[in-house]
Amino acid sequence: MARVPRFDAAALGPVYVYIGVADHIAARIEAGELPSGARLPAERDLAADYQVAVGTARRAVEELRQRGLVVTLPAKGTYVT
Repeated sequence: MARVPRFDAAALGPVYVYIGVADHIAARIEAGELPSGARLPAERDLAADYQVAVGTARRAVEELRQRGLVVTLPAKGTYVT
């Protein structure tokens, strides 16, 4: 299993931060750090982990849903597909 480097918002370059967060989580999924069926942390916890606003974490999760990498079940959480 490959190790994904820590997230660094300063190294993103000209890209929206939520895309950078989504790309980082997608890389973790691809590397096997977040296997199929794994539950993602709550949006507030993701925001704290990535040191971003809750709205940014929310948009990152939405981006992952659009990519088909995660599914959100109301009142249950967000899971890797």
